[in-house]
Amino acid sequence: QIQLMESGGGLVRTGGSLRLSCVVSGTRFRIYAMGWYRQPPGRQRELVASIKSGDSANYADFVKDRFTISRDYANNAVNLQMDNLQPDDTAVYYCNAHFYGDPDFTSWGQGTQVTVSS
Repeated sequence: QIQLMESGGGLVRTGGSLRLSCVVSGTRFRIYAMGWYRQPPGRQRELVASIKSGDSANYADFVKDRFTISRDYANNAVNLQMDNLQPDDTAVYYCNAHFYGDPDFTSWGQGTQVTVSS
């Protein structure tokens, strides 16, 4: 059974940093892209950043120059370094992975809470 396990969320003050990690387990399917999404309170889930195999990354405008997404191929994981966090970054953060298959498919983690206090 495929599992995506996020970690690294928590409470931080404005201007602080957190590093989220997401480890994929339980599968032999190859991953062609991974991403981080977030869902702020009362709002829809939105893309934060994504990265393809080969390390081509894409960021939402609201996190450019503050967040960095990276792949850890040795541990089948994706990380999100979040710096200069702001109260508007408060949300549940989810990772996902897109797998090569027949057909291709996507799996999601359960989410990790990030709270930024003012």
